[in-house]
Amino acid sequence: MKLRGRVHKYGDNIDTDIIIPARYLNTFDPGELMLHCMEDVDAEFIKKVRQGDIMVGGKNFGCGSSREHAPIAIKASGISCVIAEGFARIFYRNAINIGLPIIECASAAQAIKDGDTVEIDFDSGEIASGEHVFAVPPFPQFIQEIIAAGGLMNKIGKEKIDK
Repeated sequence: MKLRGRVHKYGDNIDTDIIIPARYLNTFDPGELMLHCMEDVDAEFIKKVRQGDIMVGGKNFGCGSSREHAPIAIKASGISCVIAEGFARIFYRNAINIGLPIIECASAAQAIKDGDTVEIDFDSGEIASGEHVFAVPPFPQFIQEIIAAGGLMNKIGKEKIDK
């Protein structure tokens, strides 16, 4: 799997309340959640983001709570992948569960600038931005299957159908 997109970059400690403010947590509708994604830190985000774009963050991305609303809002907005120096563990798992690829790579997160174009090759584990190429371990096969299916529940449903 390969992705190419324009970067929307944010700093350290982007918590789930920044990603999707608590006042919008009365729904799980991805279409509604995406309308408010990042609005408290970047009011223009939803107007700027395009399908396939990439989000880059700093340390402790997705900290705060265990709610799945945050990765749902990011994915629904059109973001195809999130790269960060580090993720809160529950956010990492929630993102994979809904089929949103996320990559921990401190050197890439530090070097990539807002507005850059980034290419990601998940098979080789390469992230390319301008003259920079960063190596990360490819996802294990089971995570690749979850992402390819569009999330854990889709993968489980497909497995039941295939039996």
